[in-house]
Amino acid sequence: MRATAAALAMPPLPDYLPPEGSQADEALPLAPQPFPKPPILRLRSVRCGCWLVSYRPAGSPFVAYDGTLRVECHDAGRTASGDLYQRPLLVLQPSPAVPVAGRPLPIVRPPISLLGNPPNPANGIPILPRNRYRFYIRVTALPEHFYFGNTFTLGFQLYRFTAPNSWALDSMLTATMTRMAAPAGFPSSSDYAEGDVKNASGVVVGRFTMGWLSKYFRRASLEIDTVSGSERPLDSGAGHTWATVMDELGWQMNVVLSDTNVAQPSGASWSDAEMHAAMLQRRDAVNLDNEWRYHILAVKNIDSTPRGIMYDVGGTDSNNVPREGVGIASHWIIDPGWGSVSGQRFGTAKAPYFRTAVHELGHAMGQYHNSADFGFLCTSDVIAAGATPVNPFPGNIRWAFHATELKRLRHYPDPFVRPGGVAFGVASQTTPPITPTDLETGIDGLELEVRPLLDEVPIGAPVRIDYRLVNRSTQPIAVPVHLSLKSEAISGSVEDPAGTVRSFRTVVRCVEDDAFRMLAPGEEATESATLMRGAEGALFASPGLHKITLEAHWDANGVVIATHGEASVLVSDVVDAKHGAAAHRVLSTPDAHLVLAIGGDHLAEGMAAIQAALDSPVLRPHFAAIEAKRVGRRFGARKADVKGAADLIDSNTVMSGAEVGKLAAIAAGGTAAVAKDMAKTLKSKARNVPMPADARAALDAL
Repeated sequence: MRATAAALAMPPLPDYLPPEGSQADEALPLAPQPFPKPPILRLRSVRCGCWLVSYRPAGSPFVAYDGTLRVECHDAGRTASGDLYQRPLLVLQPSPAVPVAGRPLPIVRPPISLLGNPPNPANGIPILPRNRYRFYIRVTALPEHFYFGNTFTLGFQLYRFTAPNSWALDSMLTATMTRMAAPAGFPSSSDYAEGDVKNASGVVVGRFTMGWLSKYFRRASLEIDTVSGSERPLDSGAGHTWATVMDELGWQMNVVLSDTNVAQPSGASWSDAEMHAAMLQRRDAVNLDNEWRYHILAVKNIDSTPRGIMYDVGGTDSNNVPREGVGIASHWIIDPGWGSVSGQRFGTAKAPYFRTAVHELGHAMGQYHNSADFGFLCTSDVIAAGATPVNPFPGNIRWAFHATELKRLRHYPDPFVRPGGVAFGVASQTTPPITPTDLETGIDGLELEVRPLLDEVPIGAPVRIDYRLVNRSTQPIAVPVHLSLKSEAISGSVEDPAGTVRSFRTVVRCVEDDAFRMLAPGEEATESATLMRGAEGALFASPGLHKITLEAHWDANGVVIATHGEASVLVSDVVDAKHGAAAHRVLSTPDAHLVLAIGGDHLAEGMAAIQAALDSPVLRPHFAAIEAKRVGRRFGARKADVKGAADLIDSNTVMSGAEVGKLAAIAAGGTAAVAKDMAKTLKSKARNVPMPADARAALDAL
């Protein structure tokens, strides 16, 4: 019997269950009695750690689910959760019929379908294919205390998962579990149980088995690669290592110390595109359906950010976005004011360097920043600013995950934490049991104003928006220094004429980018963004009026500050056949968005779609600046083609204020004649668009 429920963004995590004491079995003798001696009754509990489970629905011979159940023991009680993946079918094809002379043709037998084998417990915590994920298990009841004998009651809810991120309560079930000897392969013969599963009406609907596997909750690998001269982030220098960090988390982590001579494509500093290409190359060597492998690439410097970068799978629907990969910069010189490590090269300052690597791994596991303490998910600059003379940085680092992250990383559904799973941070933003809405608040007088650069664009074109955060109050307000779409603070959605809402966020995320500044009364912070795709596909895929909602939110001492603004843009219909073909090419090619966001020469399909747009007179003005940024930046052995970038832009080119600044920086690397020519065009454009402060500075320097 299936429970009826609306679709959820996230199933609720399990509640604490009452304390159960020690996980060891204990013998409890009765009071002395005269001969004969009474039997010894066993006082038992469900062992902490990871259990291999299977669920076989009744009446479905070809359907079974396998997965894991995580049982956490702590002072407040117990918390248990799990995940189920559908077991594959084995289809056996019959031998081909061989005709024999003089005999009638034999009857052709149909293929035979058999249920596949469950995971082998001897292999430890199983890794199961992402596309076979079906249910999240929220445990609602385990034995309230120790239990006598061989049976206990297990209550649980099943939440069905539908990609990209929809959950619905499927059923509420109970099983009377009976302990018995474990089948071969399990590490403990006594920690195994089976039982019939009943629905709320008491009808048997299936069979559930569970066998203990490990003291850990989850299993993964971490590969660390470096360029020559960059340090591996292995420990804090004060006893904290990957083993100590992951053991406290309850994850069995295999650290793979891989290459130390990754080739630098074009020098010591890496562009976003070069980092992206390197991470894709590393990811392609691993099957994420067989192994949870995260990847850290240590390079000397990164063009776009001082300390590190990651790629957000929620920024687009392309398959070429490795959420499991992060890059850190070993040769960044630490800012003044960072205590005893000020002025040091980052890779030589063991404590903050290793802490940053753990912080970024937390992001790759789907977690957002958390400034509730100075733990791993807080940012280094916030921790450094919070130091005191008595406890200077980096001595004030808390070498642990906050309790909120501990619960998430132990009990979130697999898709939220495993590499190659759902969008970064989706669970952190949309889970009421974890982030209650009463912890999100607005600030009177703080407004986010949004307007499109053009009120109307042709179908297939990206939409450029300008936005500004304005303080209309009488008091200064602390706001993020960085408000571009690359920051964690900015995201949004687009509602099309049919009412379908699609989200957008950055593809390239600058890590540990949480600096704040005071926005004075009457002051504003200006930014711009170019929108084309999100996790659910093209944002402007049909003619008509589209509503854009931009959201700004950031953490302030455990409270989420939030504000939003709205604007609309009209998407016009196809003008001619060439425009229609080019628009279709762009709208149906996810990697076109990656070329916009990242650039580079390694995304052939995306580059071909952009070229088709450039060949259309209708779309060319909207894509010329995108292509100019790509060719005007180096990639691997190819040098920056500033002259090629200059030839692409003219008075008809559509560009935002941020794009003006980026092209000004590119122009500065060209010859004097090319720079002068580009400066004339860019300064003309700057008169008609809001200019972010860094873009204005780049243009003024040209």
